[in-house]
Amino acid sequence: MAVDDYEELLKYYELHETIGTGGFAKVKLATHLLTGEKVAIKIMDKETLGDDLPRVKTEIEAMKNLSHQHVCRLYHVIETTKKIFMILEYCPGGELFDYIIAKDRLTECEARMFFRQIVSAVAYIHSQGYAHRDLKPENLLIDEDQNLKLIDFGLCAKPKGGMDYHLMTCCGSPAYAAPELVQGKAYIGSEADIWSMGVLMYALMCGYLPFDDDNVMLLYKKIMRGKYEIPKWLSPGSVLLLSQMLQVDPKKRISVKHLLRHPWLIQGYHCPVEWYSKCPLGYMDEDCITELSVYYKKSKERMSRLIAEWDYDHTTATYLLLQMKKSRGKPVRLVRCTAALEPSGSSFKDLRQTQNALSFEEADSGEVPYVLRSMEFSDDELFFEDCSYGAIEPISVTECATSHAELDSVNSAPATPMRHKAQLKPREDKENAHAKLSRSDSPFLHPAPWTPLTKKGVLTTPNNNTPAPGKEKNSTNKETPIKKAVHANNELFSVISPERRCRSVDLDLNQAHLDSAQKKKGPKVFGSLERGLDKVITMLTPSKRKGVTRDGPRRLRAHYNVTMINMLSPELLLNEIVRVLPQKNVDYVQKGYTLKCKTQSDFGKVTMQFELEVCQLNKPDVIGIRRQRLKGDAWVYKRLVEDILSSCKVTVV
Repeated sequence: MAVDDYEELLKYYELHETIGTGGFAKVKLATHLLTGEKVAIKIMDKETLGDDLPRVKTEIEAMKNLSHQHVCRLYHVIETTKKIFMILEYCPGGELFDYIIAKDRLTECEARMFFRQIVSAVAYIHSQGYAHRDLKPENLLIDEDQNLKLIDFGLCAKPKGGMDYHLMTCCGSPAYAAPELVQGKAYIGSEADIWSMGVLMYALMCGYLPFDDDNVMLLYKKIMRGKYEIPKWLSPGSVLLLSQMLQVDPKKRISVKHLLRHPWLIQGYHCPVEWYSKCPLGYMDEDCITELSVYYKKSKERMSRLIAEWDYDHTTATYLLLQMKKSRGKPVRLVRCTAALEPSGSSFKDLRQTQNALSFEEADSGEVPYVLRSMEFSDDELFFEDCSYGAIEPISVTECATSHAELDSVNSAPATPMRHKAQLKPREDKENAHAKLSRSDSPFLHPAPWTPLTKKGVLTTPNNNTPAPGKEKNSTNKETPIKKAVHANNELFSVISPERRCRSVDLDLNQAHLDSAQKKKGPKVFGSLERGLDKVITMLTPSKRKGVTRDGPRRLRAHYNVTMINMLSPELLLNEIVRVLPQKNVDYVQKGYTLKCKTQSDFGKVTMQFELEVCQLNKPDVIGIRRQRLKGDAWVYKRLVEDILSSCKVTVV
């Protein structure tokens, strides 16, 4: 991965683990350096995009024009000759689809809460002249406050003649497509969205689709008939609302305007759905402008004019993220560390690139929620990419860039070990973020010795009794049957041994060696400084120390996408899943406790890609299976995973 493509990005963001991958899109979690806020960065390769490049442009233009509490916010767009970076709002709660699966089906009260938010978002985008045309649970994310955020505007349309203008393009997901679309007729975008909302509401309250069939032509016939099963648990009000949205004749369908005041949606709220934006485009927040003015030493008038240009550059991103902090009750403050953000001197720049190159090349092992998988995935390109369970938290420049004297002193002074990413806790990360970002020491000065902070922020002295890396306890040197340490070319890295494969799936184990060789290429401008930096990184990184391996599965919190299993041994569960996968015609590659799975058609086309990972939950004597869909129809994936788990000799808690 060329660092040059990321030079502009790395000026403003610190990259963390990958939280979504695909054929031409990768999504990484990142921290905005000036505000300390978490963001999601969608990284796209222009060459790989090919014919889908116009779709990305459509999505960007639409998101620039939309600002609503239930629409995922675009902060920043960076385009280079080869890449497009979209910096987006981070939604840690995952997809609404996974929430439905975890609950089997939602209660009427919970479905109403979510559906009010969906109606609010759709009414807003319609008021702005847009039809979404791909409404489904997979395109709705849940933020930390349990609010929905609509994503994926790649198929949206903004008719030049207004919302009553007829469209011709048949697009979207077949199971959510309106009858007029599948018939190939001209249609009005807002009316097609109402039908999709009816299918979505049915899925919320029933846990399955009203129109479903493996044969697409039979599915279309069911849609055109408009006949669906009415479960006995649905209330009369729910049945009535569904019938009003799932009308085959679009002219008989209920409108968004009437949905806002529908009795079923008002029940328990005593007020219509609020569809207007609480953060309209063009709104200028006085506190945010003042903070930016002070930081950049510009007048408030000048700062206001810069923001009002809405270029979706770093100025726009900083202002919007400050606004987001204020809306959540956080202080409207920027991290006052210009040296870390605007490094002077080529040596500092090289160190910054070296640090971030590590975060690119190191594979991801932290707990990863679903975020922004709004792009279609290609068949094989990035699916079976290598991942290491020894990934580390990215190291800031200021932690590594020290003078020659300080680098030499590392050999004689005990090092404070870098925390393993799998052991990081969000609270600790937040408490240390400010201290981490505010250290702006020059690499050519001799700053006072840095004293680490404890979890409570109390200053402590280094532990002089810390054992040297070669004298650690034997417990850290135990090798699991899944992984072992391998030494090659004077560099330690981890591989899976023994590795399991199934049928035609092929994994190139030599890729690790190639990656290692590539890292060693390139000019060494600041030789002694880089050697000292490498020495620091090697000493401070647990995953680089000889003999340290991952002992057992990752420990995760119970989440919507984790199925709890009443079994004491993770290894037995892993073996049971491996036994069942070939029976279900699923190809897989095992990487530690993670199984990267895919299914193929008779012609060899990849139809489904997903991950199953055995993990340890905080609850005693309970282990879990983390599941993640990467490609393919969501409901086909749901049935397949349920079939796999039901065929395993396990008890679901």
